[in-house]
Amino acid sequence: MAQAARVRWPVAGGWPLALIAGALLAMAATLHGMGRVFLCTCGRVRLWAGGVHTPDNSQQLSDWYSFSHIIHGMIFFGLLWLVARRLPLLWRLSIAVLIECGWEILENSPLIIDRYRQATIAIGYTGDSILNSLSDVAMMALGFLIAARLPWRRTVALALAMELMTLVVIRDNLTLNVVMLAWPIEAIRHWQAGL
Repeated sequence: MAQAARVRWPVAGGWPLALIAGALLAMAATLHGMGRVFLCTCGRVRLWAGGVHTPDNSQQLSDWYSFSHIIHGMIFFGLLWLVARRLPLLWRLSIAVLIECGWEILENSPLIIDRYRQATIAIGYTGDSILNSLSDVAMMALGFLIAARLPWRRTVALALAMELMTLVVIRDNLTLNVVMLAWPIEAIRHWQAGL
């Protein structure tokens, strides 16, 4: 009886890597179908966009909100360690990438863009470029891999340091983003706007 042909990958973990690549391609295609631009309409690609209220924010490779995506990765690592620690690391990373790609699509939907405009200080927010969304997923993966290497206490300390840094520098962070999207508080909105 002939055996079924097996697909052999040149590197260990080929299936999770294929899943990650497929998720990134599907996300980029979906975002393109939703009308997102691939690159900033400003016509340039920058490694860092430091101005929160500028046209480059959420359009370039990284910005202040990249720290939130690194923290996403740390959180996903912790949750997946709790519920699926027997899965190999690369499979858990691929699950985290799928979740983050789903969030990037949702975040760039009219529903969430309008919510950001209404409930947060992101009055002129128009959504991310596809390049920025791909970079956000890469930042999440970086956070996931950092959490995989560091002891949990150092991971928590690093996440808290990033939250505090962005809170001080731009008056925003992952925690405030979640609060303002879910339960907008006018006092926080005024503080963020510097009123």
